[in-house]
Amino acid sequence: MRGSPLFLCLFSVSCWVNLMPTAGDKIFRFGACRVSMSMAEIRAGFTAIKANIQSRDPIRTLSILSHPHSLHKLKSSERCCITHHLFTFYVDKVFKHCSTEDSFVNRKISSIANSFLSARRKLGQCREQNNCVCGEESTEKFKQILANYEGLNVTSAAMKSLGELDILLDWMEKSR
Repeated sequence: MRGSPLFLCLFSVSCWVNLMPTAGDKIFRFGACRVSMSMAEIRAGFTAIKANIQSRDPIRTLSILSHPHSLHKLKSSERCCITHHLFTFYVDKVFKHCSTEDSFVNRKISSIANSFLSARRKLGQCREQNNCVCGEESTEKFKQILANYEGLNVTSAAMKSLGELDILLDWMEKSR
């Protein structure tokens, strides 16, 4: 039994280290949930491909994420739900259909997608633990985003959504 306190101490430190964000990560609060993400890495990847992706957007008069159904007007209690929906939307619909002939661009998209997949997983676990329920406001906003997306062909909608990633990233940083 002499090893038990030492084991408990090492186990506690191990758990604490795994819960701490790594260097460069930021903690985001989405309602009751907290998620760490490397926003600098995501922004750097997006900045590197933004001009390329936005040049592929054939319809500049329509926005999928922005006004009049702005994310900025959501109550804090609705942020957990809409963020989880948006991470799922980007992972399941957008990144899957954003392939280019440029391997550099594809690698950056893959890196951003992996960051979103990890954040979605963490947010999903928190939502389950806290029994987060989507309210009418977040549900309606997400339905409008989906309607905007589905009003275009899959490739155009995916490229447009990826080109608008800075709207989502700005909202996440402002709502921290």
